[in-house]
Amino acid sequence: MRKPFIAANWKMNKTIEETGAFISSFLPLVKDVRDVDILIAPPFTSLSTASQLLKNSNVQLGAQNVYFEEKGAFTGEISVSMLKSAGCACAIIGHSERRQYFKETDEIVNRKIRITRDNGLDVILCVGESLEQREQNKTFDVLDRQLSGSLLDLTLDGITIAYEPIWAIGTGKTATPEQANEAHAFIRDWLRKHKDGADSTRIQYGGSVTPDNVETLMSQPEVDGALVGGASLKPDSFAALVKGAL
Repeated sequence: MRKPFIAANWKMNKTIEETGAFISSFLPLVKDVRDVDILIAPPFTSLSTASQLLKNSNVQLGAQNVYFEEKGAFTGEISVSMLKSAGCACAIIGHSERRQYFKETDEIVNRKIRITRDNGLDVILCVGESLEQREQNKTFDVLDRQLSGSLLDLTLDGITIAYEPIWAIGTGKTATPEQANEAHAFIRDWLRKHKDGADSTRIQYGGSVTPDNVETLMSQPEVDGALVGGASLKPDSFAALVKGAL
């Protein structure tokens, strides 16, 4: 039985002060939750504050991105050792917004996963198709390409897969539970064919997940959790979503 995993990706939202206020309100709401793994990925500026507030709690700290070099002249980037020193346990890699706006390729994603894992942090690897690709029945082709490139020569140790149909991110549109499960089942089958440990690897769904639909999504056999954007920005909303995954 795979333990549900709910992760909050705040993207470019919340100041240090807002982060502190959120965590102070959120932790009491989920303090008794033990059957769901919970992670919050705030902006880099809030990592240190979040780390202090989450210490000794049942909520892990994650990062929204990482660079594939350890150090050097890479203005504006952040290394895995910096994330570790800030208290991060995990990094989100390959998010569709990184792929779309910052032109990250599967090769870049692969390099990021490799250095992150080599330095002891877990990874949430994001994959998913655009609306155009879905309408052209290319969903499985896209997933095959992204998984093949992103996981090239890598094991599944410490990796969670997040299926995020790009057309459902921040749009209010959500893949039906059946659509989500179909894509997750394809991912699971791909992992079984190419890697060891496929049946214990968790696959999250990401794309307009809310407290209202999380229970239905989680009822699908291949949906093991959620990567949550907008609905994770309010403590009560995110707490309700976490509890809905039980």
